[in-house]
Amino acid sequence: MTEPLSMNQIIHAAVRRDVTRAEQALRTLPDGDTARARQIRTAWRNLVRELTHHHEAEDEHVWPFLQARGVDLALLEEMESEHVAMKHALASVSTSLDSVVAAPSTLNAAAAADEVARAREVINGHLDHEERDVEGPLAALHDDEEFKAMTKKLRPASPVDAANSLAWMEDGAGERERSSLRAAIPGPVITVLTLLLARRYRREVAPVWR
Repeated sequence: MTEPLSMNQIIHAAVRRDVTRAEQALRTLPDGDTARARQIRTAWRNLVRELTHHHEAEDEHVWPFLQARGVDLALLEEMESEHVAMKHALASVSTSLDSVVAAPSTLNAAAAADEVARAREVINGHLDHEERDVEGPLAALHDDEEFKAMTKKLRPASPVDAANSLAWMEDGAGERERSSLRAAIPGPVITVLTLLLARRYRREVAPVWR
């Protein structure tokens, strides 16, 4: 039986999906389609929001906790450095998408898609590195009470933010991601939150990928 993914891995899977979808959407953008360009930018901004929250929480809470538990400081410094590189890569794509919205030509869309492809290398490189070298130490702390208390600080600021994050994690997810998410959070809780509180995601972002 396949082991469930961690919440960290579920979030990473959602990030990888969105980056891929953004690049594909830009490469197929019809010339002059301002409405579609705005849709893609909206979805990208949602990705930036989710990833920024995830990384700021790691920098503020997870890495110091792991350092206190003896995880190699050099590794944690690499994680922080890669977060900075990702922040710059995300910002470069955001700037390119602003240009596409201002002038939605196939040439500008292709340039933005190339920027997403470059960002993908930075993003996936970090996610792969983290899953390879940090996921093990995190898993070893699964039953640690202090670690459990710390992870509560990683949650979104409000139930609405949590609902939108869950809707994002589920959108386009495969069966392994969905079953793993429900292993971490009861299915009825996810259903109620996403149906009642994830209006922003369902209204503004989900249609972009339909």
